[in-house]
Amino acid sequence: MIFNENTNHDKHTPRFVSSRIGIKKLHEKINWSILISDGVFLLLFLAFWFSLPRKLFRSPTSYVIEAADGRLLSAAIASDGQWRFPPPDTVPDKFIKCILAFEDKRFYHHPGIDIFALARAIRQDIRAKAIVSGGSTISMQVIRLSRNRERTIGQKLVEMLLAVRLELRYSKQQIMQLYAGNAPFGSNVVGLDAAAWRYYGRSAENLSWGEMATLAVLPNSPALVHPGRNEKQLIRKRNQLIDRLHELGYIDPSTAELSKLEPVPGKPFPLPNEAPHLLSRFKTERSKLHVSSTRIITTINYNLQTQINDLLKRYNNRYRANDINNIAALVLDVKTGTVRCYAGNIYEPANKELESHVDMIRAPRSPGSTLKPLLYASMLTDGFLLPHTLVPDIPTQIAGYSPQNYDLGYDGAIPADKALSRSLNVPAVRMLQQYKYERFYDQLKKLGFSTLTQPADHYGLSLILGGSEVTLWDLARTYMGMARTLNHFNDYRGRYNPHDYDNPVYIRQNAPEHIRVDHLPARYILDHAAIWSAFNAMEEVMRPGDEGLWEQFTSSQRIAWKTGTSFGFRDAWAVGLTPGYVVCVWVGNADGEGRPGLTGIEAAAPVLFDIFRLLPQGKWFPVPKTKLRKLKVCKQSGYKAGDYCTDIVEELVPAAGLRTPVCPYHRLIHLDKTGTYQVTDRCESVVNMIHRSWFVLPPSMEYYYKIRNSGYKMLPPFKPGCDDTGSNAVMDMIYPKNNASVYIPLEIDGSRGKLILSVAHRNPGITIYWHIDNQYIGSTRSFHQMAVSPPPGRHILTLVDENGERLVQTFTILEK
Repeated sequence: MIFNENTNHDKHTPRFVSSRIGIKKLHEKINWSILISDGVFLLLFLAFWFSLPRKLFRSPTSYVIEAADGRLLSAAIASDGQWRFPPPDTVPDKFIKCILAFEDKRFYHHPGIDIFALARAIRQDIRAKAIVSGGSTISMQVIRLSRNRERTIGQKLVEMLLAVRLELRYSKQQIMQLYAGNAPFGSNVVGLDAAAWRYYGRSAENLSWGEMATLAVLPNSPALVHPGRNEKQLIRKRNQLIDRLHELGYIDPSTAELSKLEPVPGKPFPLPNEAPHLLSRFKTERSKLHVSSTRIITTINYNLQTQINDLLKRYNNRYRANDINNIAALVLDVKTGTVRCYAGNIYEPANKELESHVDMIRAPRSPGSTLKPLLYASMLTDGFLLPHTLVPDIPTQIAGYSPQNYDLGYDGAIPADKALSRSLNVPAVRMLQQYKYERFYDQLKKLGFSTLTQPADHYGLSLILGGSEVTLWDLARTYMGMARTLNHFNDYRGRYNPHDYDNPVYIRQNAPEHIRVDHLPARYILDHAAIWSAFNAMEEVMRPGDEGLWEQFTSSQRIAWKTGTSFGFRDAWAVGLTPGYVVCVWVGNADGEGRPGLTGIEAAAPVLFDIFRLLPQGKWFPVPKTKLRKLKVCKQSGYKAGDYCTDIVEELVPAAGLRTPVCPYHRLIHLDKTGTYQVTDRCESVVNMIHRSWFVLPPSMEYYYKIRNSGYKMLPPFKPGCDDTGSNAVMDMIYPKNNASVYIPLEIDGSRGKLILSVAHRNPGITIYWHIDNQYIGSTRSFHQMAVSPPPGRHILTLVDENGERLVQTFTILEK
């Protein structure tokens, strides 16, 4: 039989086809099943992976500030009323050993779930026919604390699942930190750090084994901490844990026995409050500072902070007898640009009348005379004067403004540096008038004074005497910037770093980046040499209680310092500096009430020097030699020496001083051959004349200068019949100045008072004849003052001396 291949193949074709179709459908079903199962698995995995919130704990935390060495300065309760410190960076080893011995001995070996602990818990619960053990690991407890849900079997299963996920995201150390920072410790205390301070009054790192064991048992039973209740139960649990620690070999028998004798917590301790005003400042500035945590390590020196707090409290107790209630001090580290002490006020919140909550370091107040060194340095920088240039100190009236010195006296003329060291107001106003208050206003703005919110014309010349407002922070920052600029003179090769004037830092930071010296500007707001000269002038101020003898002691620290007193005795200031530190002190009343005796020299300066006694001493500022120039200076006037200056000294002055004018007070006079009289070529042959250089001040300056300076020689009189009438300025009006407006106050009986006219004449013993509006009113001899009662309106004053010299001025009497 012949095999018909085609016939056989056709016979079996339908069966093969159907089999192939079935297999194909089976494969398709299997592929869909695998795909569905993979999808379900992927969804479950994604659900598991994303089941844990990115941030586990969202409860508000307490604001906490620590000193540079980690000691607690101040803390504020969280907004929900809990003492909950931010989680610590490290957990004390004692706590880890205690909590693992008590809660989770296999913590470092399980993946978030301890099967053996769960089995033991189930067995114990069955035997007791109640839930006596939960078998929760530390990881599971972290999940439970973050979720804050009702405890059920379902929630327990969820906690187990999330605990495994927690272990995949965080390290064991991080999980322990989360637990230590968020575990409940009874009452309104959350977290180990807060519990250590509330129950034992010190940090967790400093707790004993007995104290740490007490805290370790609390998260499991936080209600055990209650003064007067549950004490025996708490002690029993604590002692059981101590025995367990001994069994594990963590502590020796004697330590275990001593730990059991330690008392358990009673009434909670108040937290330290050494820097409450800095804490408040951090709370308001946290977002601006871009700090994520509510806990910071500051640059504060803890010991210095507490010492100054005690010092301010002692002074405050003394000053309160005079109803002076508030005092503040700020200490800055010049070399690092950081805050070392921040005492914004005394702090007595229970006594609301004291307003001790007000941070006087940030409060705008009148600065008194504390801006005078800045004017002095600015004028030296811009070449307006030399360090010892004579400045007028005479009665002054400018557009109705009449400044007065504190002692109500006048020197006639005084070197600029002495005017600064003596804090004389009239010379300061005359200097500002020369420099222009608009220019000085711009200088202060460049230096970063944030409280100059009005235009320059609003302040006028009063800007130099406290007519504006500044904060203690801005004032200290500016002087720190000047000191840092001088300290960096050699480091920056004579260049300037604008960041030297940045705000002081009170949060501990990493070391600053390296400065590229070549990129620093060669000029800035204040010159090195001008700052150096200003500090030298500030160093000459007589210190309170030392009577000028401090320089005789080699142990005395060199300090540049300045005081200030605001109008009405409302603010007393003292600012001092060395190459190492800037100290600024304010004394007064937060409500602005003035008090007699509230002056910078009497109230603030003693505090300043007591603070400097707490600080280490160091060398003085380096001399900026390359920024100083040798210049021949007239010793009597302090100006650049002219042709007629006789006593010339060579001084180091700022480079801009080369542009200052020559001495205007030395001039050549002509005397007869006896040297007794002045003569002219109209009455004396030139051959017989003696030509001599003479130091001559204007009459009004001379009038006061000769009283304070016995060596001053008056100009000789002219030889009889040889006067030079009309060519010499022999008279100068002291008060009122030309075109002045004067208001004469009413007397007690309602009548108008009198105006005292005063004039200075160069020649003693001469007679002056007085006229108002061409009406003769009298004459004076030697002492030239006249009391008059002119009616309101504009008047012309004419003075004629016996030699025919005339002085004509106008003044206006105001009716109101």
